[in-house]
Amino acid sequence: MTRTVVVGGGIGGLAAALALARRGHRAVVLERADEFAEIGAGIQLAPNGLHALDLLGLGDAVRARAVHIDELRFMDGVTGAHVASMPLTGTYRRRFGNPYVVVHRGELHRLLVDACRRSAAIELRTGSRATGYSQDGSGATVLLDGGGRVTADAVIGADGIRSAIRRQLVGDGEPRVSGITVYRTVIPMERVPEELRWNAVTWWAGPGRHFVHYAIAGGRYLNLAPSVENGVTESFAGVPVDRERVRGAFAALDGTAQRLIALGEDWKSWALVDRDPVDRWTDGRVTLLGDAAHPMLHYAAQGACQALEDAVVLGDLLDDTDAIPDRFEKYNAERHDRTARITHAARASTRLWHPAGAEAKARNEMLSALSGTDLHDHVAWMHGAREFGTVGARP
Repeated sequence: MTRTVVVGGGIGGLAAALALARRGHRAVVLERADEFAEIGAGIQLAPNGLHALDLLGLGDAVRARAVHIDELRFMDGVTGAHVASMPLTGTYRRRFGNPYVVVHRGELHRLLVDACRRSAAIELRTGSRATGYSQDGSGATVLLDGGGRVTADAVIGADGIRSAIRRQLVGDGEPRVSGITVYRTVIPMERVPEELRWNAVTWWAGPGRHFVHYAIAGGRYLNLAPSVENGVTESFAGVPVDRERVRGAFAALDGTAQRLIALGEDWKSWALVDRDPVDRWTDGRVTLLGDAAHPMLHYAAQGACQALEDAVVLGDLLDDTDAIPDRFEKYNAERHDRTARITHAARASTRLWHPAGAEAKARNEMLSALSGTDLHDHVAWMHGAREFGTVGARP
């Protein structure tokens, strides 16, 4: 039985602790905030993410709280025309073994926190900000702000895109700013006209911008997330923005899309950031997980799913204390190709959503010619994974 310090009390860190506990190990989760809480709005979970949650014992609870989506709907944001839809019901669910769902990020986080609290093998500590780590042949230590130290057999850095553990382990500086700003808000569903209450994740694609919306919290709210390529060069997160500024940025979109954006209030903005994939995110008895290891743009809707997959693989691999460095190397090797491919796919997606003129017309013709089976084939390597190592990394 090993004892592991998990740095970061978000979705990935809590999932890692659960995965370890379910394999008979102990975990201490260090959260820098004064409480275990998750901000944010909607989160999409494809079947691979739900399969990981099934293996952690939380699949049923998540499915019970989630909105089960009928289709991914692609709209021409300028003309308002429906271009294509990927059906997510019968054939899709049978093929990939789970539905495609959306859930409020806070709800998923609470389920993970509660599951950790029920486990005698998991200790949750708040107010514990990590600054780095040290290690020797027998263990690894997390160094805390203020001089504290927490020592165990291993350390997992799950402390996000600006991970203190990554800063020491990889040392690749600040995240890459994509030049894209995303605006987010959530509105009560009763404010949405009934004819626009689609049970779909819907994209409105326009020149240099697109708009995504879907229901969350059991259908009680609509999550709005328009993005624009505006050349932003500095990172910022959660900055309030005037609703008229948001509306102005998407004035080129169809009237229906504008009607939905106009419903939004209390908008906040983020500069989208990620990092280039790296070959190594493991150092002896220390490794990284989730956004600390392979942060990606949210456009593939796989960030949380990949963190959950990481957790399952680590839980399956970790064995006795002497084997930890080798096991972490194997985890790194098994997860690298898949996560790198998804990182690049998320970046490349804007080439599908943001063209204008003749390029947009050609895109629409290409997408509208695809059958539901064609679209399922396109995402099978990602959504259909049941083993989360190198499986699915290549077509």
